[in-house]
Amino acid sequence: MGIKFQWVLLVLTVQSLLVAGEFFKPFNVSYDGRAIIIDGKRRMLISGGIHYPRATPEMWPDLISKSKEGGVDVIETYVFWNGHEPVRGQYNFEGRYDIVKFVKQVGSSGLYLFLRIGPYVCAEWNFGGFPVWLRDIPGIEFRTDNIPFKEEMQRFVKKIVDLMREESLFSWQGGPIIMLQIENEYGNIEHSYGHKGKDYMRWAAKMAVGLDAGVPWVMCKQTDAPEYIIDTCNGYYCDGFKPNSKKKPIVWTENWDGWYTNWGERVPHRPAEDIAFAVARFFQRGGSFQNYYMYFGGTNLGRTAGGPNIITSYDYDAPIDEYGLLRQPKWGHLQDLHAAIKLCEPALVAVNSPHYIKLGPKQEAHVYSDDGSKCSAFLANIDDHNSATVKFRNQAYTLPPWSVSILPDCRNTAFNTAKIGVQTSIKTVGFDAASYLNDPAPLKLMAPYEVDYISETWKFVREPIGVWSDSNFTYQGILEHLNLTKDHSDYLWYTTRIYISDEDISFWEENQVNPVLTIDSMRDFVCIFVNGQFKGSAKGKWIKVVQPVDLIQGHNDITLLSQTVGLQNYGAFLEKDGAGFRGQIILKGFKNGDRKLTQTMWTYQVGLKGESLRRYSIDENGSTEWTDLPTDATATRFCWYKTYFDAPGGLDPVALDLSSMGKGQVWVNGHHIGRYWTLNAPKDGCQTCDYRGAYDSDKCVTNCGSPTQSWYHIPRSWLQASDNLLVVFEETEKNPFEISIKSYYTETICAEVSENYYPPLHAWSLPKTSNGTISLNDTVPEMHLRCDAGNTISSIKFASYGTPQGSCQNFSRGNCHSPNSFSVVSQACIGRQSCSISISNAVFGGDPCHGVVKTLSVALRCSSSSSTSS
Repeated sequence: MGIKFQWVLLVLTVQSLLVAGEFFKPFNVSYDGRAIIIDGKRRMLISGGIHYPRATPEMWPDLISKSKEGGVDVIETYVFWNGHEPVRGQYNFEGRYDIVKFVKQVGSSGLYLFLRIGPYVCAEWNFGGFPVWLRDIPGIEFRTDNIPFKEEMQRFVKKIVDLMREESLFSWQGGPIIMLQIENEYGNIEHSYGHKGKDYMRWAAKMAVGLDAGVPWVMCKQTDAPEYIIDTCNGYYCDGFKPNSKKKPIVWTENWDGWYTNWGERVPHRPAEDIAFAVARFFQRGGSFQNYYMYFGGTNLGRTAGGPNIITSYDYDAPIDEYGLLRQPKWGHLQDLHAAIKLCEPALVAVNSPHYIKLGPKQEAHVYSDDGSKCSAFLANIDDHNSATVKFRNQAYTLPPWSVSILPDCRNTAFNTAKIGVQTSIKTVGFDAASYLNDPAPLKLMAPYEVDYISETWKFVREPIGVWSDSNFTYQGILEHLNLTKDHSDYLWYTTRIYISDEDISFWEENQVNPVLTIDSMRDFVCIFVNGQFKGSAKGKWIKVVQPVDLIQGHNDITLLSQTVGLQNYGAFLEKDGAGFRGQIILKGFKNGDRKLTQTMWTYQVGLKGESLRRYSIDENGSTEWTDLPTDATATRFCWYKTYFDAPGGLDPVALDLSSMGKGQVWVNGHHIGRYWTLNAPKDGCQTCDYRGAYDSDKCVTNCGSPTQSWYHIPRSWLQASDNLLVVFEETEKNPFEISIKSYYTETICAEVSENYYPPLHAWSLPKTSNGTISLNDTVPEMHLRCDAGNTISSIKFASYGTPQGSCQNFSRGNCHSPNSFSVVSQACIGRQSCSISISNAVFGGDPCHGVVKTLSVALRCSSSSSTSS
């Protein structure tokens, strides 16, 4: 009873601490020209971006835990104004927008938090995070010296700062928040506003600091930031960045470890070797705080994707993929990098700047030494083609091209950015996550191993074309899309009626021509109907539309369906960008001249009838409007479909395959999964990616000739075991019978490590009793392998210690092979979630071939723990 009582008391104590926000002993945060100073000590900090609304609260703890395990010290997130204040003065801090809960979970994990309030965030998020109601405030101009905007901005920023203070979440209160950001990449557009831009920037900085948050504020990409604000770098490489004052540390707020994706475009990836090179160079050349954008990208659930035309997945090729699984080798390679940098931290913080040594034409060393016991060095080869052997402190080091070697003790190499010694993971579904490897096979897009469809029985109801309710109204002229929808729906119907005479018909027949509808300028998508019949569509950003139409004698109804596919999220003058149509709408091809429709009477209908009736809601499923869909039914445009399905067993993430569909939106149990659109990427432009050389978003792309996105994440917490409601709104002529759903998990793990690889990072010791002196224990390389949580290693696909050939999924034995390879790997790994194997002759019962460097290559299969135990 005594032990149980103590345990209950401990739980209650922990819970009370979480409620109070007392995650740390209160500490101050400051900075100097070398580093962020935490509780009086300079720190080298690794940060990882996780946007709380791009995951569910149920996912947050695991994402934070995996970030910490990966070597992250800080979690970074934006604050999403339009999610928190969807209606002016009405706040939402619940569910995916429970920012307080998110920050507390970060704190309870022992990590710090970097809160980027903005409140403009960009983030490929709808309208850059601004609520659409903001543009309706009289006289407002965004992000400039404009009183209405500044009043609204200050009110929201103060709301967030006050909320964090009330919850005791700042460092000086024992909370995790160590840094804040005001505005976001404003330096990119400041010139667009003239002197009012600079005045606004200064006002924003002064306003933010005046809120007395008690922690440093930053402005990213703001070279003219005031002296009391840290100006920071965003980009693929920031090793050459210097702040505008020697009193400020070098901070990298966005290290782009991937890039976002648009519908109909190729999927970008960034090689693990290159991003590791960029990070190592940053710390080599004096950097002190680096944040991955993103560490977990997540999903643009609902209609949160910005744009226009940004896809529902925000995977971003991040170390943790969209579904919350580790992306290997990127996650593991960066984990080793972080461990190596942390070994150097005592030396890095001991001096204000490194000693530079030129080692060759494109080779250099930066040495951090306090002339005492602390000494760490970075050796870089920035040649993007050739290896180089350099001499450093009377010892030779061979540096691969485009790489950095990290020497925590200025002698032994702990890590090289171009040498990957961690596992590769191959998933069963998802994006083509790494065709950029030397062999495109390892993470090639894979179909699920089963092809069962989600349901054989579906119901449907058609969406009416044009006017569907008494809420429509008529107006002479073309009204702006967002002024009417307020972004509560993607859809806005425009309908006008024209009269066609016998003379018009005769003219077209005699000349064998059709009239043509032209729209001067349109965004993002338009569908054109005549008398309820679909005639054509167009997509683009402020493009001209030319559509031939068929008209009949008498009255004709012309209906235009204007659609947004994510509002603009970047650039100056966002409030003026708008959506829908601009310029003239004209019917051409008449004998007596063009018909200008722009100033005719138009009837407007906002949204869809199905949206108004909430056809996607569980509460609505009893409606009698739904009709059984025959398996041989001819597909029609603008149709709602629904069915019920059972969730895949286990705890693995879940993906919905919508590759058989066209364009629309999808809901599960009333939760909006997001938009879908089966657009193929161009057939050319994909090639085997070489990590060497400067990266850009067009360098390492995949999915050429394939749909940009086929699989859509359904958060597990939105599912129940059975009777899950799936509702699909399909805009094209597609039936839903081939929709499937599958678990998403790591099916194969593989790795190769040679006996001359570096010792594992844990072999380095950093004695707590010393003043930072580090030492390397004499140890051999190790191979580490692990399946996802809930899965175990069930079988060996390949194992060879000797001189194996090929790469993951294509391994083959070489001339040298230890006969004990299979048994050693089997004994170490089968039936376990994770295993490690030392790479030495002794482990494999002797040297299988003298005088040759031996390598262990392994490929293992992961299976559900429940299936392997049964």
